[in-house]
Amino acid sequence: MTAQQKTVLVVDDDGDFREQMRLTLEGAGYAVHTAPGQAEAERLLETLRPDIAILDLMMENMDGGFVLSYKIKKAYPGVPVIMVTAVTSETGMVFDRTSPESRSWLRADAILAKPVRTEQLTREITRLLGA
Repeated sequence: MTAQQKTVLVVDDDGDFREQMRLTLEGAGYAVHTAPGQAEAERLLETLRPDIAILDLMMENMDGGFVLSYKIKKAYPGVPVIMVTAVTSETGMVFDRTSPESRSWLRADAILAKPVRTEQLTREITRLLGA
């Protein structure tokens, strides 16, 4: 399957980040859908099954990314989720998938810190999609 056949959902309250991701991913051949927050993303997910989702952690709600990731995994268990967040630099809180405990409640397949490098993000997308 080529990148052109894959759909990416990007959810972030930062319009500049969404636009940067849209341009980067469309340039790589992906179909990209964006939403500025959890509520709009949930509406999109009623009619869209993305191949992968890229989510911010803190949006209109402090835990919006966690909740949205959980809902995506419940509706579409096979869809990989990448959490891209600045929460560590903003709060000092660290989220990762290294322990069994964190993997049990953190419904993301990868966590990347903002600012994220394009190469880092595309490498994770390729890894998670098995492309």
